Amino acid sequence: MKPNFSSTEKLKKKLKKIKEKQSLSEKQNPLLENTTESLPGTNLVLNGGFSELPISDTIKKAISSMGFTRMTEIQEKCLPHLLEHRDVMACAKTGSGKTLAFIIPVVELMLQLGLQPRNGTGAIIISPTRELSLQTYSVLREVAQFTSLRIGLIMGGSNRQSEAQNLEKGVTILVATPGRLLDHLTNTKNFLRHNLKALVIDEADRLLDIGFEVEMRHIIRLLPSVRQTMLFSATLNEKTRHLAKDALKTDCVMIGLKREGDATVEGLEQGYVVCSPDKRFCLLYTFIKKNRQKKASFPILVLYNIMVFMSSCMEVKFYYELLNFVDTPVMAIHGRQKQAKRTSTFLNFINAESAVLLCTDVGARGLDIPKVDWILQYDPPDDAKEYIHRVGRTARAGSDGNALLVLRPHELEFLAVLRQSRVKVVEYEMAQSKLADVQPALEKLVSTNYFLALSAQEAFKGIVRAYASSSLPCFNVDQLDLAALAKTCGLQVVPKVDLMVKPKKLKDIPGKKRYIPFGVSEKKAKKAKIYKRIS
Repeated sequence: MKPNFSSTEKLKKKLKKIKEKQSLSEKQNPLLENTTESLPGTNLVLNGGFSELPISDTIKKAISSMGFTRMTEIQEKCLPHLLEHRDVMACAKTGSGKTLAFIIPVVELMLQLGLQPRNGTGAIIISPTRELSLQTYSVLREVAQFTSLRIGLIMGGSNRQSEAQNLEKGVTILVATPGRLLDHLTNTKNFLRHNLKALVIDEADRLLDIGFEVEMRHIIRLLPSVRQTMLFSATLNEKTRHLAKDALKTDCVMIGLKREGDATVEGLEQGYVVCSPDKRFCLLYTFIKKNRQKKASFPILVLYNIMVFMSSCMEVKFYYELLNFVDTPVMAIHGRQKQAKRTSTFLNFINAESAVLLCTDVGARGLDIPKVDWILQYDPPDDAKEYIHRVGRTARAGSDGNALLVLRPHELEFLAVLRQSRVKVVEYEMAQSKLADVQPALEKLVSTNYFLALSAQEAFKGIVRAYASSSLPCFNVDQLDLAALAKTCGLQVVPKVDLMVKPKKLKDIPGKKRYIPFGVSEKKAKKAKIYKRIS
């Protein structure tokens, strides 16, 4: 497919007119760098309503149909700048409503330019995970529902050939994960992007944390440099700054909501409970049973949605199988599932009136679930940043939410880590007498069910390995009560676990290295992979 050069010239003229309007407003109200206290560089004065925005009626109609009337703080600070086609870097708290903050200006710009499918792709939104891409695509469809814009989604795990065919036909706004986007940019011949005018990088810190730094550099090089770029991140670190330097203009508007007050959003009630290692499953079972349906006043029931975070895929799998086996329905999302399964589970959880979702941190970032009432962190996160991302699934866009962190007695030092990141949690009392005494039944069930026993052993190993991989001193695998941990999996005998450890150099011999063996022969100790067996 050859590009339509006459259409391209028309687009350039339209963009030139838009820039002329923008430069005029800059002269009247010059940009103040690195501050957004009084909406610098924009002549828009807003009172928090979407109806006041200078956007098309079709977008206003769509926003109204979605049930939104007032803007959140991040939307009110970002939208005036983005609608005047400025580059913006926003450091926004998880759950602050940033998805609409970049989707509205992207759709508005595409409508102003009058892009058609034959003109190729005009805007790309990059998301770190498949689940976040799906959610962003869903919101984009709602905002663009009354327009004729062609939108598309490409991500790992989907049919690449089908994606390539859609790109060749023309997709005006594209939502993508980095790996799949780079694949199409380099290998799909008729993927037109010379008319690209907007690039959104969502959850930039997460993109870099999971190893997409190199891919992002390549993507930015392959895209047209004359464009509007929007970068959103829950946290700001050195890697994020480097990415911003590559992607954004030097005079971009900096918006940082996290510099003020707490690191988590308002309306979030956060607490922790100290639980003895052998009572952890009793706490989990009791929590789910008591909070899934709670009586407000007889005979009214309040239905709750609960997300339970665990540290390993095999742990999620085991508790999913166990709880469903004992007629306590739960759902599960973890990294070892196929994409189709994860997607269907995610959609089922969104549409459920009351549900419990067990998940690993693969489900922690960017899932814009309309209503999550409780976040239970059954296993603690590796750091404060991951804690913030987990609890960001509740109390979204001004709603209320609750979060409970379960700690072992030796893990209390993690509270100091949270305080350093401006996260305030209070201690909740846990009456041992109120916990359901299901431990004997758990052990009997696992001992008599061959498949549950196998799953329990794998869960135990997964928990220990995840714990051993932690970088924080308060999560020391040598302090784990392995017998108690085995009991929470219904095991009466502690399984053996091989942990890979970093080899230590004994002494240097010219042309040869020797290592301290961990209960293995000297011959095996020379291998690159050395294991430490714990039991």
